[in-house]
Amino acid sequence: LMAGKEVAHTSPDMQRCTLQWKEYTIDFEGASYMVFDTIGLEEPQLGIKEYLESVENAYKLVRELDDKGGIDLLLFCVRAGRVTATLQSNYRLFHEFLCEKKVPIVLAITNLEREQRMEEWWERNEGTFDRYQIKVAGHACITAANRLDGRHKVLYEQSRITIRNLVREFTADGQKQAWTGGHNLFVSLMRRLKELLTGGSHLTRKDLVPHLTKRCGISPDVAKQEDRNKTIVLFGETGAGKSSLINLMAGEEVAHTSPDMQRCTLQWKEYTIDFEGASYMVFDTSGLEEPQLGTKEYLESVDNAYKLIKELDGRGGIDLLLFCIRASKVTATHQSNYRLFHEFLCEKKVPIVLAITNLEREQRMEDWWERNEGTLNKSQIKVAGHACITAASGLEGRHKVLYEESRVTIRSLVKNFTADGQKQAWIGGDNLFVSLMRKLKGLIIGSSNVRRKDLVPHLTKRCGISPDVAQQVANMIKQN
Repeated sequence: LMAGKEVAHTSPDMQRCTLQWKEYTIDFEGASYMVFDTIGLEEPQLGIKEYLESVENAYKLVRELDDKGGIDLLLFCVRAGRVTATLQSNYRLFHEFLCEKKVPIVLAITNLEREQRMEEWWERNEGTFDRYQIKVAGHACITAANRLDGRHKVLYEQSRITIRNLVREFTADGQKQAWTGGHNLFVSLMRRLKELLTGGSHLTRKDLVPHLTKRCGISPDVAKQEDRNKTIVLFGETGAGKSSLINLMAGEEVAHTSPDMQRCTLQWKEYTIDFEGASYMVFDTSGLEEPQLGTKEYLESVDNAYKLIKELDGRGGIDLLLFCIRASKVTATHQSNYRLFHEFLCEKKVPIVLAITNLEREQRMEDWWERNEGTLNKSQIKVAGHACITAASGLEGRHKVLYEESRVTIRSLVKNFTADGQKQAWIGGDNLFVSLMRKLKGLIIGSSNVRRKDLVPHLTKRCGISPDVAQQVANMIKQN
């Protein structure tokens, strides 16, 4: 219709497709337009492979237009009918999400050749669009059916004038400069995909699946594979340098560092870290066995362990355990922390890597690993990978060079073990607290067949807590 001749092949309405695109050059009234014909993510006929490919193609499309100078106009084409969830999702995808409301959007409503006056459709439906927050800068009520005769043929020619005027008006010189997406769009896309599909509500993972299925018309299998940031649980005893490690990975100060012996329980802080085109959610936490914890703090830490896993369950699972230790001899605290997170909390189903900090005084930081790998193995601390680093950022000279090398090292470690193709993120399920209570005894004493009176001294010795706390924990374990 816009071109005045057949340049695009028409296809059946329900033909299977993904978010790929075709490019056309259309000339009229002395101007030339590059038109990229595409569809939305939520086509109901898409399967798992096609749906996930469509996310990648969305990125490729915007990068393609970025290279060509940006986007001047979004032309949203809908068939006359009621306002559907699909229509809403498409609007939000392209206008709000992909183009961040920075590109003018206009609406073309087709299939109106049976209307007495095509503009009447808009007059009847404009209020409905407003109620659904579908707000456009302009519209065109048209027919794009070119094989009809008589009155319909006249409407077709009128529609050509209408759509061309609409396009010309919103791409004329003096309009806003074409929007260019930049180079971090894929990270942004991944981060905001959940918000796009669920309307920004804070839903758990089990609530998100029916939302995806209902709002986007995709299968439950696809919905469960929602794209998300990689999730990393960073753990280690107080003073190991976890906050400094986060700042090292981030390339800026995002985590506040604190004194080595600051009192803490198993609470956590969440950080978003972006590097090399990927985004990571890092949960900074500590172990259960801090020797300075009293009764209240120790029992709270058990509850927080459950809350943390439930939180990550709702976000799609855990991709990587990052165990941070300060360079020293292997201690019982190291062993307990390792067993707590790797064996007990994540049931050996999440890859675990080791970051050894405080190595700036080594002639070659990797020497520490070569000296201590055997000891770690003997202590049953077995990891999939390691990074010997310094996270001390305030040093000069050689130490500053080592700090920058350490950033490369830790980022490479994280990237390698969270890359696409690794195991699917581990999700804990709904019975974790019961499981936690049952297995805590095994974690601490290495045996399930121990009487309560024998459990108390084990708790006292292994965890450095008072006999009073040990008695309460032993009671909790026996009850569960």
